[in-house]
Amino acid sequence: MGGWFVLGYVATKSDNYIMEQELELVLKCQGGELRFFGQLYNLYAQKIYGFIYYRTHHKQTAEDLTSQVFFKALDKISSFNHHKGKFSSWLYQIAKNSVIDFYRSNHNTEDIETVWDLASGDSPERDADVALSMQKLSKHLQALNKHQKEILIMRLWDGLSFKEIAEILNLGESNCKMTFARTLEKIRTDLPAALVLLFLIKMIKL
Repeated sequence: MGGWFVLGYVATKSDNYIMEQELELVLKCQGGELRFFGQLYNLYAQKIYGFIYYRTHHKQTAEDLTSQVFFKALDKISSFNHHKGKFSSWLYQIAKNSVIDFYRSNHNTEDIETVWDLASGDSPERDADVALSMQKLSKHLQALNKHQKEILIMRLWDGLSFKEIAEILNLGESNCKMTFARTLEKIRTDLPAALVLLFLIKMIKL
């Protein structure tokens, strides 16, 4: 699940084709042909699941929230405005808000920024290799501010482009790029070389 580690992202013909296909499906749904929503689900279900699973580290919770995200998206599809951004960015915003609502409802936490940190505590359902790597890296990520963590996680774990991240967080694209570069450089400076390698390998695998 999740994304891939890419420092230099350039839109390709394939990307443009996917965007055109996505928009065509969205417009059909907005026109009342809701059967086409299943194709949008197929395009993004795994990505949204990975986005949520990383932030909860609990399979059943991630599955439940993923279902909720797509039900909400289907219910509100008529409100989506493709002139303001991509459907995928809109979908990730719904996922982000769903995770925050989950933590507010079930964990009674007022510090919503912890949603974007590494999940803490023992869980038999958490993958052991993920837990080991995350424990080693947790204290270093804790030192980052909210936007640094969000941008780093969305870029490396979720595999989102800087344009998508900017749309989700309501920030400038150049701002996101600069923050990402500076944050990654900080991690490379602060962490031992072996741990940086482990960090980057996890980014590729997730």
